[in-house]
Amino acid sequence: MDKAFKKEEFETLKIKKSVAIEFRKFSKMLTKSQSMTLLIMMDFFNENGISPTESLGPNMENLEKRISLLIKKRMNGMIAIMKDIEKNQTKPTVAMLQSLFEQAEPLKKELILEKNHPEKKQEVRFQEIKNPRIDK
Repeated sequence: MDKAFKKEEFETLKIKKSVAIEFRKFSKMLTKSQSMTLLIMMDFFNENGISPTESLGPNMENLEKRISLLIKKRMNGMIAIMKDIEKNQTKPTVAMLQSLFEQAEPLKKELILEKNHPEKKQEVRFQEIKNPRIDK
């Protein structure tokens, strides 16, 4: 039993035995007490505007619409947060880094090119092989 209801007295309800057995099984799956299970069930029906006697068809569609609206609102909130982060944090940081790199850019030096020699080198047809054992 919940601590808030600990000092309350018990009241007897008359229900059929088969219903009581099923309800006890159901309440063991959800909570520790049957009173809390019944309270949770009543809260669920009241908060969602669902009646146990009505069909869930149109009400289920309303629930889906509510959920989709809630998800859209949260997504729009996340998008707004990301845009704000980009506007106030990312773009100024990138601008500062770019300005630092522009100032620190090294001066470009002219490349030194190799001079072309007009004379041709003679090809070497034979080359001496050095023996590593002998050269030691």
